[in-house]
Amino acid sequence: MDRFQAFSDGIFAILITILVLEFSIPDYQSGHLLTALINQWPLLLSYSFSYFYVGTLWLFHHDYFSMLDHIDRNVNLLNLLMLFSITLLDYPMSLVAHTLSTYNQPDLQTALIVYDIVALFISATFWIMYEYIHHHQELKNHRLSSTFYQKIKADPMRSIIIYLIAIGVTFFSSIGGAILLGSGIIFHFFAYLRMSSLMKAE
Repeated sequence: MDRFQAFSDGIFAILITILVLEFSIPDYQSGHLLTALINQWPLLLSYSFSYFYVGTLWLFHHDYFSMLDHIDRNVNLLNLLMLFSITLLDYPMSLVAHTLSTYNQPDLQTALIVYDIVALFISATFWIMYEYIHHHQELKNHRLSSTFYQKIKADPMRSIIIYLIAIGVTFFSSIGGAILLGSGIIFHFFAYLRMSSLMKAE
């Protein structure tokens, strides 16, 4: 289990490092650095949301797997799929940052939809993992009640629904789609807080 967590933590750390590498000194004329920095707001906004998203996923990953008594080969394989999906986040973050700076409406819609698809994929991998653990009772920490697992089991599917709606809305409104995308990311954080409080109540 320690090797499992250490490997996963390393992937999360590398991803966050890759996210921050998107920042570079902007091109600017002497005396206009402040303006150039302000013009980087799309990158800062996209990075902030993506960092918050990755951080929340790490919290979920760390706490959820700490509740298992042990893991098997299939959990390792599913974890690799989950980590793969999370490492894809850098690409849509860059797309959204770039299209926000140019504000070409069709391009921004495409970038937001790509981000939604990646986020949906991430949630789907969590859902698959939750389902697998649910059907393999021997992996669970028996100090936690079956009610606990039942209460959190549907959270990944709820986020999948949010991202599906976000994709549909984005075709008609970039702003509406962006709000729903942000709402999906924020939903993960509150779902984590709920899971954490349920753990403490056990």
